[in-house]
Amino acid sequence: MKLLDKSNYDKVIKPLSKVAVNHLFARSVVEKKVNGSIYVDNTETPGIFYIVHPYGMSLLFGNSDNADFNRQLIDYFLNTFKIRNKHEWLQAYPKEWNKKISALLGDNIVKFKDNQGNSENRKIEENTRVNFRFNKEKYLDFRNKNINKNYRIIRTDKELFEDMNGTVVPKSFWNNAEQFTGDGIGFSLIYDNQVASTAFSAFIHDHQLELGIETISSCRGKGFAEYTCSALIDYCIDNGFEPVWSCRFENTGSFVLAGKLGFEPTIYLPYYRLNN
Repeated sequence: MKLLDKSNYDKVIKPLSKVAVNHLFARSVVEKKVNGSIYVDNTETPGIFYIVHPYGMSLLFGNSDNADFNRQLIDYFLNTFKIRNKHEWLQAYPKEWNKKISALLGDNIVKFKDNQGNSENRKIEENTRVNFRFNKEKYLDFRNKNINKNYRIIRTDKELFEDMNGTVVPKSFWNNAEQFTGDGIGFSLIYDNQVASTAFSAFIHDHQLELGIETISSCRGKGFAEYTCSALIDYCIDNGFEPVWSCRFENTGSFVLAGKLGFEPTIYLPYYRLNN
């Protein structure tokens, strides 16, 4: 695995365009919108690509039959040389890679149903990643019946960008507040004089906008995510963007929320949690 210099990221554009699953996070790295990393088998004529987004997501694609690269993959997956200091979520394309990963890892991989998110188990946990398709009519029917706009929702500005804490927040996906407010978009719901929920563009490429959503723990279960996401989806509709949603199938809250908001599951694929 060789680290590709940023000056050569253009070599990844065409191969990445052939990946037929949601890969907007990887595009953000390749197009240098965030400071991620790209590993390849050969820096001059790469045929295998491993793209790591700083949030902790990665995409592996290309030729799966390079024995030398695959041996190095095992060390990376198992974090033998302590390259990772946090866990990472990996998806691979095409499906042949998932067979290869299973063969490479053997007993070091465990299904989610057998592990149930046990972070103490150092084995690599296989979850499921779901891609969705947006159904505008279904969304509008839900919004008209359920979203009454009683809550105060405001545009997410620089101050809110810095103040919002949690796992899925804008500062985990954008380099800084200036970049986010200039190139991105977000909406925050104010409740009890605090930011209760923020829906934001995790990635924007061409006509697609992928949603991120975070609600603080003390305000969950109140439907705030539905209200906040609806503001962002309305923005997408008004401005010609296709709303994009992806999540873990095991994340029941996100999966159910997606369905309420008009998103319909289209692709299910293995999603590996690599430990630090």
